[in-house]
Amino acid sequence: MQDKPTNDIQKLSGHFESQPPAALNQSEKDAIIERQLRFQQLLISISTTYINSDLSDIDALINTSLHQIGEFVASDRSYIFSYDFVNNTASNTYEWCAEGIAPEIEHLQNVPMDYIPDWVEAHKQGVPFYVEDVSLLPDDGELGLKAVLEPQGIKSLITIPKFENNELIGFIGFDSVQHINKYDDNEKEILFVYANMLVNVRQRKETELRIQAQERKKEELLQHLSLQNEALNEYAHVVSHDLKAPLINIHTLIGWYMEDHQDTLSAQQLKPLEQVLFNVEKMDFLIRGILDYSTIERLESDDTTIDFNVIITDVLQTLLVPSHIQIQVQDHLPKYRGNTWRFKQVFQNLIQNGIKYNDKPTGEISIGCTETADDLMFSIRDNGMGIHSNYFDKIFKVFTKLESTGSSSGIGLSIVKKIISHYHGEIWLESTEGAGSTFYFTLPKL
Repeated sequence: MQDKPTNDIQKLSGHFESQPPAALNQSEKDAIIERQLRFQQLLISISTTYINSDLSDIDALINTSLHQIGEFVASDRSYIFSYDFVNNTASNTYEWCAEGIAPEIEHLQNVPMDYIPDWVEAHKQGVPFYVEDVSLLPDDGELGLKAVLEPQGIKSLITIPKFENNELIGFIGFDSVQHINKYDDNEKEILFVYANMLVNVRQRKETELRIQAQERKKEELLQHLSLQNEALNEYAHVVSHDLKAPLINIHTLIGWYMEDHQDTLSAQQLKPLEQVLFNVEKMDFLIRGILDYSTIERLESDDTTIDFNVIITDVLQTLLVPSHIQIQVQDHLPKYRGNTWRFKQVFQNLIQNGIKYNDKPTGEISIGCTETADDLMFSIRDNGMGIHSNYFDKIFKVFTKLESTGSSSGIGLSIVKKIISHYHGEIWLESTEGAGSTFYFTLPKL
């Protein structure tokens, strides 16, 4: 089988290495070489146009290239067909016709391959099918090739097979209606290059259409996910809010009961009541965490100038910082635009963690920021207990806790992650057990 044509336009130069016949005079040889060079330049121009085009322009550019190639080889009609080997048919997909030449594309859909067996067989072998003079074809009856071509007024034609991944997918063709046309070997080789170029264009079109379909599906999924998240946040907010009222009632009633009977209740009787109060307070703490988590994306006003030094100072004034813990904050932290409450939640949760899980006689927490070309990178470093690497990802998930005490809801770090993600940043930590942890988060520069 003949080698399939390459898709590299640079290979065109190889088609011109054969010399014109020695019998020709020098001017005739020069004319042939000059024509070959112009043909090469035309294909390079077409290839460049394809490369720089948008997907929406591809069909028009294919028709334009059929026009350009058709005129160059002096044909009256140029076209592209696709083979359908499942149904054993061929269909005309693109067509250019010279002025005064009737188009045939509408009449050449789902043409049985049985009409053109020699034609198809040549293409399967990877060679062109060339009829220099249709009138010299044998009369094979109404289903013969001559009976198919003559009603279209065709005097000469050449068709070049198209292969994709070594599979025959169709062909390009050139009809001459007004005169008999001859094609030399160099022209046939160049037409092979053009056929392969069209295959590459088809592959690009199919790839871009597939990418567009994937992007549409991605956008639909993201939109659906956004709606689901919004609905879940709304549900969590409503449910959490509705749960607070009965919890307050339970806490109040038990408190009243214990106060009214403080003189008669024994220590044994008080213990279960105190346990109920403890669990009610634990539940209230959890609900407040859920409310905070579900409220993050409800907050408006994302366009306030944030002074992080002021934010951290405000947070520290609300926290109970033990006397043995020293907190250092970098001077002149960068400013940002966002929601003040969101960033207070970020630093409050991260600083609280550094305080709560610090087991050293002298605790240290340091807060700083460095800048890269694209991001601000904040760090909150402590010398506390440290965290095992197994928890590095888990602790940012809702309800994940490092200990089973009632003083933690397991929501704080998930709130931090959700806020940082809202601003298109990332958060992670580095930690060594017994030596402390450093939480990092980035914010893209605005």
